[in-house]
Amino acid sequence: MSKKIQIIGAYNTKFGNLEEQTIYSLYEEAAKGAIKDAGINVNDIDAVFVGNYSGGSFNNQEHIAPFGVNILPELRHKPMYRTENACASGTSAIHLGEMAIQSGKAKKVLVVGVEKMNSLDTKNTALALAKASYWAKEGTKGYTFPGLFAEYAKGWMKHYGYDEDFLKGYLAEISSKAYNFGSQNPLAHLQKARSKEEILNIPDEKNPMIAYPLRLHDCSLISDGAAAVILSSDKTDKSVEIAATSSASDYLNIVGSNRNNYFLDGAAEAAKKAFEEANMTINDIQVAEVHDCFTITELLIYSALGLAEKGKEFEALENKDVYLGGRCVINPSGGLKAKGHPVGATGVSMHALMYKQLTDNAIGVQVENAKAGLILNIGGSGATNMVSILKRN
Repeated sequence: MSKKIQIIGAYNTKFGNLEEQTIYSLYEEAAKGAIKDAGINVNDIDAVFVGNYSGGSFNNQEHIAPFGVNILPELRHKPMYRTENACASGTSAIHLGEMAIQSGKAKKVLVVGVEKMNSLDTKNTALALAKASYWAKEGTKGYTFPGLFAEYAKGWMKHYGYDEDFLKGYLAEISSKAYNFGSQNPLAHLQKARSKEEILNIPDEKNPMIAYPLRLHDCSLISDGAAAVILSSDKTDKSVEIAATSSASDYLNIVGSNRNNYFLDGAAEAAKKAFEEANMTINDIQVAEVHDCFTITELLIYSALGLAEKGKEFEALENKDVYLGGRCVINPSGGLKAKGHPVGATGVSMHALMYKQLTDNAIGVQVENAKAGLILNIGGSGATNMVSILKRN
């Protein structure tokens, strides 16, 4: 790539079970909020990209991108696109917006991520999400996403010779870290701190097994929410540079797949490509927002990013490398586990919150002296893997 693209403004709505909100009102709040934060004129926006996983399943509304005209009539006749890449839909929208500017087709782009999930009951929500699996080989056989990511937990234990008792303490620690960070984020879905010991001592009936060995507190949340950023070809006095973007696709299925079930190959490849493009390593990154859809996912992300060796991912926790004051603070927002996971909004939210981090306006915990941040957004059970590296100017 030639000229680096900038993020010049960002906005994140509250995440949670937002009964008073609709997919339309969330889209509007995020879009207008980002434009205001950037301090630009609406007419300066050349294109809109919207990350949304399944407005059809959740809200009977596919074709959501052109609603931008209803929100901002000044954008009438401007190009608007929706991206869908499961849980990586939002980062897909950002990367395509970056490409539009790099191509010369646009100078300023509005990117919105939005999902209103709590319109369905738990059973139908699980069904809607299962459509992001390889339906013919997984969804039709009753696999839900807790079951798909449980394959990684079982695979990791088997490959390295660990048992459930060994693993569950580290998974509880990841949950605790997320809850503690989330308790300091006013926009988070969950804002209650819990210690590792509290989580381990929750009675089984209140922390049931969802898909062995993953329990309720190992799973991310069913959330509503939206986020937006403004991308620009021009640097401003409060802009953050997109130093690198990368994407790595893998086999759609994890069950009966040619990809392994104990290491996140696609995530590692995406990270490697992003580091090469930015001419950086993990040692140059002080903070990261990563895809902790399940606690086992965050654990395996440590090795994918190079924070720990394969099979020894837990050392990043033991050494406090991923805590505040550590080598690379992971998910100071609370992550998907506590901040929430409105699927299409997740990737854009990661970028919006990292932008706030790197301009010393963190929503929640501020990581002091952070010069560069990394975003890792995963779609499906590891089929889509997207990384962005952001740098202070």
